[in-house]
Amino acid sequence: MWCHVNKPTFLVAVVFLTRLPIKINSPVNDELLNDASRYFALVGLLIGLGLATIYAALQSLLPIEIAVILTLSAGILLTGAFHEDGFADVWDGFGGGWSVEQKLNIMKDSRLGTYGALALCLIMLLKFQLLVLLSATWYLPCIALILAHTLSRAMATSLIGLIPYVQLDGQSKVKPVAQYLSTSAKESVYLCALSVLLFAWLFGLLSLWHVVAMVACLWLVRKLCVLWFTKQLGGYTGDCLGAAQQIAEVSVYLMCLKVWL
Repeated sequence: MWCHVNKPTFLVAVVFLTRLPIKINSPVNDELLNDASRYFALVGLLIGLGLATIYAALQSLLPIEIAVILTLSAGILLTGAFHEDGFADVWDGFGGGWSVEQKLNIMKDSRLGTYGALALCLIMLLKFQLLVLLSATWYLPCIALILAHTLSRAMATSLIGLIPYVQLDGQSKVKPVAQYLSTSAKESVYLCALSVLLFAWLFGLLSLWHVVAMVACLWLVRKLCVLWFTKQLGGYTGDCLGAAQQIAEVSVYLMCLKVWL
């Protein structure tokens, strides 16, 4: 269970998803990364809590729009734009490539193309506008940040092993990525996500029907991502998981807006 945290494995998850200067003493390999994926949703929860704290402090000192921009900037600094980079690479690859090999080569290229740049600008603008709209009540963006960063990483992690992992050849990965989820890892991911939803329900932030609607929305986003990635690549890459996280994050903000305003 996620509440019984294995510290070395959890630290690998933190280092993988953030830019926090944490030293890992043991060697990191594919098996350890696969096991660390059980904590991705928990790391998302901690990221959400950190950004919620930053926003709560800033909104009392600055105009709402500036507070939102600085909070989003803090998130990018904290994660190194890890998921945003994957989102942009997916749009570049899917938009600019014809064959699977071309798409993977474009996604591996460190340069940013037109499709990726436009997609990245639009999704960041969407995040900004949604959080500003939610700021009608000061604490709602805080709850939305916690929900979105936890649930989006849980959804993206659930794609691991669901469809085949795709790479350019037998040795080359586009990006380091877990390739399977054990049963216990799946339980840990889902338990963390459901615990956050249960918290929101118990404190009256979401009704039971709203919780069901949010789960249904994320299930639909997951289904659409699977269909999209399968059609384009026949499977997923690390960039695809980043794209899934970004899409799910925005979906949660949209659901929060629908529920609360």
